[in-house]
Amino acid sequence: MAEDDSRASVVPVLVLRKITQILRSFSVDQPELTLQQIIRTTGLPASTCQRLVRNLVVEGFLDREDDRYRIGLDFVQWAAPGTFGLDLVRLTRPALQALRDRTGETACLYVRHGPFRTVVSLAESRHPVIRLFVVGMVMPLHAGSAGKVLLAWDPTARQEAVRHGLGRFTDHTVVDIDELTEQLAAIRRAGFAATFEERDAGAASISAPVFGLNGELVAALGVGAPLQRVGPADVDRLAPIVMELARDASRRIGFRADAPFAVRSATEL
Repeated sequence: MAEDDSRASVVPVLVLRKITQILRSFSVDQPELTLQQIIRTTGLPASTCQRLVRNLVVEGFLDREDDRYRIGLDFVQWAAPGTFGLDLVRLTRPALQALRDRTGETACLYVRHGPFRTVVSLAESRHPVIRLFVVGMVMPLHAGSAGKVLLAWDPTARQEAVRHGLGRFTDHTVVDIDELTEQLAAIRRAGFAATFEERDAGAASISAPVFGLNGELVAALGVGAPLQRVGPADVDRLAPIVMELARDASRRIGFRADAPFAVRSATEL
């Protein structure tokens, strides 16, 4: 009996080790892989690797498009609560809360995952009527101010979004690439993005970029609210607050305005 118990306890560990090998084969440099690339990277037997990959897709750990795989959105959502332990979330928390307190609206911090953005931290409005956000919420890049901030300061994000496809969510969603490109240039010049009813009817948002130690874009900080409280006429009042606290968040994670990347971004994007 003891030997059977020991064998039963070892088998799941071996399976988990193989799954870990598969998941670790993906990286920032190689976010998408074919099955053959996964097999070569992991060194697993082809039949074993194929079976595990198929099951990982079924369970949402991997997503498949044609013959290529990438880390699944379900997996990203499940992992998102763990980001509360990251320095990015911890260090920017005061700026996030200050943004909520000064605007009265729900403030969110977003990071990019491929052609999507994910809420990794939020400070919820105290108004009885609010836009609903939750940590781990995944949204498109091209619809909404935070996504457009990520697109405007990250050329790789734009490529990912265009390759994935610009889906329409409302009558106000921008799905024309030329129009989107013009908007992104205007957003970079302004230093913020403001959008209205692009992803959800009756919804508004204003966001600005958060930069890291070397001036690289790491996140977008913004507020989301019902259109009845935040409309185009409120942008001049709220945008400076959003930009101020996005700069504060950047400073808290070590951003320096004279960083080489920051200087290049202003002239090359």
